[in-house]
Amino acid sequence: MRAKIERDGCISCGLCTEICPEVFRMADDGLAEVFVDEVPVEAEDKAVEAQESCPVSVIAVED
Repeated sequence: MRAKIERDGCISCGLCTEICPEVFRMADDGLAEVFVDEVPVEAEDKAVEAQESCPVSVIAVED
């Protein structure tokens, strides 16, 4: 499973990093980023929750 963020639409709310810090973090530019190539199996549910919770729908989590 992989996660990605359309960073140009990110509003820097930090919700994804709170929900799933195993996959998402805030970058130096203040926007969220994915910092793993593959979502760890134990974090898959949280990554999907972050996708569903994103207020601007810029996160995609795919198999």
